[in-house]
Amino acid sequence: MTDQHRTGRSARRPGPHLRSAAGATLLAAALVAGAAGCSGGSVDGSSDQQSGAPDQLAADALTAVRNAADITGRTGSARAATELVTESTEKKASFSGTGGYDYVKRIGRLEVQVPPGAATTGKIVEVVLPGTVYLQNSGAKVPAGKWVKLDVRQLPDGNLVSSGATDPASAAGALRGAQKAEAVGTETVDGVPLHHFRGTLDLAKAADATGGRGGDGLRMGAQTFTVKEVPYDAWLDDQGRLRKVVEVFTFAGVAGSKEPKDQVKVTSTTSLSDFGKPVEAAEPSASDIYRMKPTESPK
Repeated sequence: MTDQHRTGRSARRPGPHLRSAAGATLLAAALVAGAAGCSGGSVDGSSDQQSGAPDQLAADALTAVRNAADITGRTGSARAATELVTESTEKKASFSGTGGYDYVKRIGRLEVQVPPGAATTGKIVEVVLPGTVYLQNSGAKVPAGKWVKLDVRQLPDGNLVSSGATDPASAAGALRGAQKAEAVGTETVDGVPLHHFRGTLDLAKAADATGGRGGDGLRMGAQTFTVKEVPYDAWLDDQGRLRKVVEVFTFAGVAGSKEPKDQVKVTSTTSLSDFGKPVEAAEPSASDIYRMKPTESPK
């Protein structure tokens, strides 16, 4: 990624809250000071459906994939399970999380389990809104129970991978930038038939389609990731709702390097369920925000 991404081999090493065993520090500078949900109008997933007709999966694969974020948003809310796997030539690390996203209030909450060997132990709690992320337990110098507030534009990856998870709104929103889509087949998961699609997406175009603050994180990722045609697999139900998406992001572990040995692959998996069930998520109060000095590190 940028000079804020390192695998531990660079002189200018950031101070991440996630110093993974992979040796590829996930945008730690962001967590020193870290998502983007969708924003405004029809692009936040809570758009008006003028016809009032029930949603259904589009016959065309590309249309179905691009529509998934808005259709999913119209459910009102969803529970989420996430997994983020980082792989470099040296090591591999896996982060897992659970939580949910409220598409009406445009806010989500995730609890991410940190793997052994990271600078932060236990779990990181995230609250995500369009363009903003709050992190709790992001570093040793942050007092217990306090939160760090970051604009996703401070993060080279736009918080798509830096906090150990891709927030549900951004994971779905990325599909608005789908450029290729092919139907792989139908699979039954927990008794529900799911339609599997595979292709590539463009994060810059996804950001434009999302718009507002919700597009900021996607736009940052588009500028930072070294593989611009992002591979994805998506599973949609008969209504066109997103049930699972796997997106593979790649960044340079050594700033500016294009060498294959210096690339870090991050495989992000987001699974959605329990559509419409209430999600508990709220912004931290102002008194609970820890304001770090510009030169201060959380470690």
